[in-house]
Amino acid sequence: HEVVYSAFRRVVLSAPYIPGYLAFREVSFLLELIDELRAADGSKVPDAIMVDGNGILHPARFGLACHLGVLSGMPTIGIGKSLHYVDGLSREGVNQLKGTCKRAGEAALLRGDSGAVWGAMLRTTGGDGGDAGPKYKPVIVSVGHGLSLESAVDLVRHCSLHRIPEPVRQADLQSREWLRQHGAV
Repeated sequence: HEVVYSAFRRVVLSAPYIPGYLAFREVSFLLELIDELRAADGSKVPDAIMVDGNGILHPARFGLACHLGVLSGMPTIGIGKSLHYVDGLSREGVNQLKGTCKRAGEAALLRGDSGAVWGAMLRTTGGDGGDAGPKYKPVIVSVGHGLSLESAVDLVRHCSLHRIPEPVRQADLQSREWLRQHGAV
């Protein structure tokens, strides 16, 4: 679980944030970083990319993780910190599912009203279930491109030392530090 490569750059976002259209705003910058890594040191190109965003768990069934995976030709996994409410999936339903995951590493499928499986809720931390119900925050795993949901959940489980899997967590921590050192604007 060590960081073997990281790269940062300031980007100017020309498109406004529109819910459901994050990929159109961010994917080109991510593709540039992947291309630079491929050119600089192909041995450090990851076997899969975890994206701080959704895969098929998306109103159009094609979130940032799908976009990035298809355009890069790399396996991708969407990591959500909260649930996209599609196909009848709800906060109440997730709260019920949380009760089925008693220990870190356990997952529950997110099945919509249509019967489609949109992803999985994964418990990555311990925490007290207690009488008041589960008090942990799961991560939401959804397929982006090139992996089964089972493989995606296994990989996320393997990379989780804290609530958020290390590749996403380290990207967040290191980018915030970079911005602190280089100015946020």
